[in-house]
Amino acid sequence: MSISVGIVGVGSFGAGFIRLFKDHPKVSRLALCDLNEQRLADAARKHGVGETYPSLDEICKSNIQALAIITQPWLHAPQAIQAMEAGKHVYSAVPVISLPDSDQMLEWCDKVIDACKRTGMQYMMGETSYYRPQAMYCRRRADAGDFGYFVQADGDYLHDVDSPRSNLRQVAKSRWGDDWDISKSGDAPMHYPTHSFGGFLSVMKCHATEVTAMGYQMPGDDWHRADTIFGNLFGNETAMLRLSNGAVARVREYRRIGHVGREAFQLFGTEGSFTDGAGGCYWVTREKAVPVTVEQMRDPLPAEVLAAYGGDTRDDSVYGGHGGSHAYLVNEFVDAADAGRLPAINAWEAVRYLAPGIMAHKSASTDGELLKVPDWGDPPGR
Repeated sequence: MSISVGIVGVGSFGAGFIRLFKDHPKVSRLALCDLNEQRLADAARKHGVGETYPSLDEICKSNIQALAIITQPWLHAPQAIQAMEAGKHVYSAVPVISLPDSDQMLEWCDKVIDACKRTGMQYMMGETSYYRPQAMYCRRRADAGDFGYFVQADGDYLHDVDSPRSNLRQVAKSRWGDDWDISKSGDAPMHYPTHSFGGFLSVMKCHATEVTAMGYQMPGDDWHRADTIFGNLFGNETAMLRLSNGAVARVREYRRIGHVGREAFQLFGTEGSFTDGAGGCYWVTREKAVPVTVEQMRDPLPAEVLAAYGGDTRDDSVYGGHGGSHAYLVNEFVDAADAGRLPAINAWEAVRYLAPGIMAHKSASTDGELLKVPDWGDPPGR
């Protein structure tokens, strides 16, 4: 069996997925879509893709079966819903949506869940932390019962505004294009929380129920300001959460931090724990701490997929970006859409990675008020 896929948005991030979709053995046909005519033409020529569309409206009229939406965060939910209503399975970049208004973000979570129910189309969010090697390893350990009872989790997304690897000032200007000005700076860190929540929640198979959070305002911060569309003063937000399995979690979303950057989690149980720090990753018990390598942690890709991507497991470029997660994300979406099954990071899972962050920002904005985290339950049939 095979499936046709269109990539909507072929900018600097979206372009990194073209090879992975094009070479996947279950993708029989690939199309590209972008509003920027020159960017679209350049991407099509570079990757040898002959089918292109100038807008989401146009590609939704086609008979392509699935769309990967890799556009701006404030567009994700409405574009995903449009695609599902047009009969397309949807892969969406993270998060479900990001807007200045917390309540509007929750409303869009409602709408995405509703669209999945109404249309019967598959929705998958491309959360990179789910397929980092650390998460794969910990899911195997959890399935074997090696953690015992979960006690506590740490989730981190430390990404300074001025990081030389990915400067968030330049990212914002690129996203807005000619419409950018200083009023479009400084969004709330917890409105983009999926990298810090996705890893440990995917292992524990639970969700957040309550949250309290505090914000940090850097003196003289020129990026997080009151006079922007976000009205957000916090460069850093720290949350403490109660989880549905009885454990607790601490999550740090920091944009003002002297750190090389970190998208990671640690997880502690009554029988075993997993740590990830500057000294590497370790499986820890009462008796000893054992280092684990990336090769030991990764799940194997299906043999035919790995062969299509180059076949050399020692070559990280085979797997794509964000800790090698991209190849796994593409494979999971393509396989799920082709089989008509629920993908791992489905809509119900995706909103569980976003809603705790939304409520954490609400809590930080009210001096740490303890708030309930809304939940949309499990997918039908689970």
